[in-house]
Amino acid sequence: MAVALYARVSTTRQADNDLSIPDQLRQLNDWCKANGHLVVHEYVEPGASATDDKRPVFQQMIADAMLKPPAFDAIIIHSLSRFFRDGIEFGVYERKLMKNKVKVISITQPTSDDAGGEMMRRIINLFDEHQSKENSKHTSRAMKENARQGFFNGSRPPFGYQAIATDISGSRGRKKKRLEINEAEAGIVRMAYDLYLLGHQGRMMGCKEIAKHLTDKGLLMRGKPWGIQKIHKLLSDSLYMGDYYFNVIDSRTAKKRPPTDWVKTSIPAIIDAATFEQVRAKRESRAPDKASPRILSSTTLLTGLLKCGVCGGSLTLATGKGGRYKYYKCTSRQNKGNHACASGNLPMEKLDDLVLCQLADKVFAPTRLQAMMTALRKRMKTSKDNQQERINQLNRQLKQTEERQHRLLDAIETGTIELDEVTQRRAQQLKASREALLIELAGTRREHSLPVEHIKASQIDSFGKALRQRLLSGDRGFAKSYLNLLVDEIVVEGKLATVRGSYAALARAAAMDEKKVGHSKQVPTFIPDWRARRDSNSLPLGS
Repeated sequence: MAVALYARVSTTRQADNDLSIPDQLRQLNDWCKANGHLVVHEYVEPGASATDDKRPVFQQMIADAMLKPPAFDAIIIHSLSRFFRDGIEFGVYERKLMKNKVKVISITQPTSDDAGGEMMRRIINLFDEHQSKENSKHTSRAMKENARQGFFNGSRPPFGYQAIATDISGSRGRKKKRLEINEAEAGIVRMAYDLYLLGHQGRMMGCKEIAKHLTDKGLLMRGKPWGIQKIHKLLSDSLYMGDYYFNVIDSRTAKKRPPTDWVKTSIPAIIDAATFEQVRAKRESRAPDKASPRILSSTTLLTGLLKCGVCGGSLTLATGKGGRYKYYKCTSRQNKGNHACASGNLPMEKLDDLVLCQLADKVFAPTRLQAMMTALRKRMKTSKDNQQERINQLNRQLKQTEERQHRLLDAIETGTIELDEVTQRRAQQLKASREALLIELAGTRREHSLPVEHIKASQIDSFGKALRQRLLSGDRGFAKSYLNLLVDEIVVEGKLATVRGSYAALARAAAMDEKKVGHSKQVPTFIPDWRARRDSNSLPLGS
């Protein structure tokens, strides 16, 4: 009888390290030789579960068996579990093969071809299926506990990390591993965060630009070019601030499990929580449902900043005379008609020049900057103690929230409470509370750490001159990047324009190295903090 051999192991690790497949093939060949069968093909499936039919080698074998005539008369396996661990699927494929006169024969679990043999195969397969589920349950429980203890369960470490063996041995004698920072890769991670927050050479960068920049510089993703999705994951994965989660994806469905099933493992942080929350907030503010893509990508200088002082609507670009004339117009008038608002049209080029000149001559003039720093010093002097008290309070609240999260997860895992809609809603509430506390804590720490008392008058003058020169250089792309980061809004009413921002960002700018301020084209590191307050820098720009 012409036969095919089928050998399988469940994981690629077994295929790489064990002798299971060679041993299966040896026993199968010996059995065929002893029983006078001719082996015409060997099908070897390394690293594939028998709980489903998503096995390429298995499918090729079935296709060959269903040829007319079939390529062989029987499929020889070591045990029925090598063929399938699912009772229903086993029966479906066995009947399919039998219709084409191809048998499935186990050398260690021989059965007859009559009804009794068929029943015996069903019983054996049901036991195999049950054993598989039990093994999966116990393995999953052990791996979850391993993750809770801070150990890495295997697979490829996330970018920026490496798996380092510890002195602790696991159940099979292998050394348990922990994730440690891979400094070469971590430097690329930090650069990606800096590029997203600060931009490059005066221009802000999104995921696409960062991917291209890193790839062009030869800073690859383990030998491969960066893509938009990889950068997005890099900027959004909480593991980079030390929160690594195991058991997130269901390997059978490839879908995310509920957050209550995740197991948190603390690992060394590459990015501090404040920076991570800054990036998260910026990504959310740039999301299509929060900000128009036209505003984010527009080269028009004041798009997204101008507000109508009459009705409170936005001022956006409009054109006339076939596009020859460009001006800013209230959206109420554009959408509802000129009767909806009493504001007028503002010539784009004239208003752009006016805003830049007034910012350069008045807001960033040395006397104005000195006055702003004096006011900030007074405010900081009275608020330092309150800020430290608030930081301590936020830290306590954060600790309490995280403890509540852990208690809730423990209660779910031990079966004390059920995972119902109420529990899921509570888990989401705790997660949202933690994120809100982290954001407020980061902002309070930034303001508390302002080096106002160490800023010299010469530093303030140097910064003002450098920034004024850059704003008036004619590089509108650079100017737009600065304005979007430095300014919250510009309210225009009649012949008066009021710009609103914050003193705190200017303090960080002035504290920069004087040489950097003097010639750098890059957006300074203080910039993302500007939007933290809107009430402290309001100045009429004139007509």
